[in-house]
Amino acid sequence: MNDYVLAVVLGVIEGLTEFLPVSSTAHLRLTEALLGIDLGDPYWKTFSIVIQLGAILCLPIYFWGRLVKLVRFFPHGSRGDRTVATHPLSLTLIAFLTTAIPAFLLTKIIGKHLESLFVMAASLIVGGVVMWVVDAIYERSQGQAFARGFITETMEEMSVGQAVWIGACQLLSAVFPGTSRSMATITAGELAGMTRSVALEFSFFLSIPTMAAATLYDLLKSLRPRAGEPSA
Repeated sequence: MNDYVLAVVLGVIEGLTEFLPVSSTAHLRLTEALLGIDLGDPYWKTFSIVIQLGAILCLPIYFWGRLVKLVRFFPHGSRGDRTVATHPLSLTLIAFLTTAIPAFLLTKIIGKHLESLFVMAASLIVGGVVMWVVDAIYERSQGQAFARGFITETMEEMSVGQAVWIGACQLLSAVFPGTSRSMATITAGELAGMTRSVALEFSFFLSIPTMAAATLYDLLKSLRPRAGEPSA
C-alpha cells in the first residue's frame, strides 16, 4: 500500500477511535498488523505517536470557552463554593498525577512485556464487557446504583476522592495496552456517582494533560538514539 494512503487510513482510524471507549492505540496496532506493517519499525512507531498530537490539539480548541471560564473563576469557582483543592482544574491535575506517577514507575518495571496483540485484543474485549455491565446497571437505576443518594451533576460538585479514584482507574490504560482510557475513566466516573455527561466531560478534561504527557514521553523515547546507533 502506498505510504500516503496508509497515512490517511491510520489517521482516520486515530481520529475515529481516540475519543471513543475502544482504545485508539489497539486499533492502530491491529490495523498495522493486518496491513503487514512492521510494528517494530521506528518510522511507523514514531508515526503512530505523532498523529495523536492532532487529537490532543482539538481538545483545548473544543473546550476553549469552558477552560477560559474555569481559569477566570479559579480557585473559588463560578458559585464561589470551591477551594484550590476542589476546583475542577485542580481535580484534573490530581487525577492526572494519580495516574502519571505510578504509570511511569510501572512502565519502567513492566516495559514491553504486555505490548502484544493478544493482550491488546483481550483488553478490548474485557473493557467492552465491563463498560456494558456498568452502563446497563447505571441505565436501569438512573445512576442511583452508584450514587449513594447523591448524584454528581456538574464538575463543580466533584470531590478529591472522585478525582483520585478516576485517576487510579485510568492507570489501567497505561499498564495494559488495549485498555481504553476513555472506557476506564467514564466507567470510573459512573461508579463514583457522577452523571454520564459529567463523567464524559471530566474524562475529556483529564485526557488533555494525560495524552500530552504520554505522547511527548513516547516521542522522546522513540527519538532517543538506540544502543549501537550513532547520535546525530
